[in-house]
Amino acid sequence: MKGLSVIVVGGGSGLGALIAAMAVAEGAAAIGIIDINAEAAEAALAPARAAGLTAAAAACDIRTAAAAHAAFAQVAAALGRVDTLVNSAAIFPRRPILEISDDEWDASVGVNVKGTYHMMVAAVRQMRGQEPRDRVRGRIVNITSVDAFKAHPQNAHYAATKAAVVSLTRSMAHEVAPDGILVNSVAPAGMATERARALGFLDELAKASPLGRGGEPREMAEWVLMAGGPKNTYMTGENIIVSGGYIYA
Repeated sequence: MKGLSVIVVGGGSGLGALIAAMAVAEGAAAIGIIDINAEAAEAALAPARAAGLTAAAAACDIRTAAAAHAAFAQVAAALGRVDTLVNSAAIFPRRPILEISDDEWDASVGVNVKGTYHMMVAAVRQMRGQEPRDRVRGRIVNITSVDAFKAHPQNAHYAATKAAVVSLTRSMAHEVAPDGILVNSVAPAGMATERARALGFLDELAKASPLGRGGEPREMAEWVLMAGGPKNTYMTGENIIVSGGYIYA
């Protein structure tokens, strides 16, 4: 990520915060974080600020275009250029399929699909006006999930939104390819996170993987940085599944 300006949406915690910190460690020049939690966004910028990098945060509910675009514009102006956008913001509600309410559908689609779309649009508008580097004006990486391809109980609305993001990634990639903008997605399987430990998912993750364990968040983040980094100059429209053999595609 050396020399790149990176914005991570949903970077205040979890995988998004790790991606931002790893981008700093790999030499990013500037980091922006957009998150619904203002304090978390500022806290996640600590590694960037400690390294003396340009850093900016914005708090935003990304479900509406006006709010999402304003937050992106604020952070992009502070960074000066946006080489990479990572869409990591998502909600993960659980509910039996016959009991999902309209409000739960609206929230899932609003954050996971519409929010991702709004941020992609804002990024494309920014990137189109930038001078290319190695023929690339910018890179967008969306976080999807293996749940887009494999059913899980009480997970239908989340899985449906992640399948939608896979499709949206391909459509956007095709439309903006002539602009020199690369759009890809990364689909992690279950990760060995503190939340997974607290909910007792780790044994389930270990049994489901041929490798006998859940993936570490860092192992997922590495692929995000690869797709969003300077070594990627040609891949676009792809969904990279990182599942430890949980599913094959």
